[in-house]
Amino acid sequence: MAAPVLHSSVLDRLGMDITSGVHAAGDVLTLDQLQQRFGVSRTVMREAMRILEAMNLVHSRRRVGIVVRPMPEWNVYDARVIRWRLDGPYRAEQLRTLTELRMAVEPMAAAAAARNAGPAERGHIADLAQRMRETGEDGRLEAFLEHDVAFHTLVLRSSGNEMFAALTDVVGEVLKGRTHHGLMPSPPVPVALATHDEVARAVRDGDTGAAELAMHTLLAEVRSAIDHVPGC
Repeated sequence: MAAPVLHSSVLDRLGMDITSGVHAAGDVLTLDQLQQRFGVSRTVMREAMRILEAMNLVHSRRRVGIVVRPMPEWNVYDARVIRWRLDGPYRAEQLRTLTELRMAVEPMAAAAAARNAGPAERGHIADLAQRMRETGEDGRLEAFLEHDVAFHTLVLRSSGNEMFAALTDVVGEVLKGRTHHGLMPSPPVPVALATHDEVARAVRDGDTGAAELAMHTLLAEVRSAIDHVPGC
């Protein structure tokens, strides 16, 4: 197995173990123990721990070892942390908090996109909404997902607000998570397709109020669906 593959495998396994609570806050890990568990070189193990430390999942304590941090200290906006949490036993809670974040941000981002997007961006958003309708009505969920991620990414980036644009990976992960964990209806519900059309139309026409309202309506439907996921 090549070193990058080893590194990725170890990182994913440890990240999942921490975010799912297998390794609880305050647990102490050592490089020797981890090397023995995974059968990898010290270099691979150190690199994996360096990345986990950058995510604030762990921190090194001299003469103690590598200590697992409590969840409030994690970099919860890191796309990999989001993915691990969506893959774990606390998926419902992660979906709920991510949806609440989207409801707080994306309606404002849509209004800003209606105000600030250039002609090419407005046309592309409208085109993506049309592609979503076509692939959604056909039940082609993977193609629908690709266009859905691109649609929301472009709305955030077209807002002209760098703070909104920085959330594109976060939104992308929750959209992928809903689909890959079987939480996305096939085909998508008609109201979701219609409200994407409404957002696109409002952004194209420069109607900030309509864009904000349509995005809020869209995410209210998402929240309603999430509320029916066990554990939410």
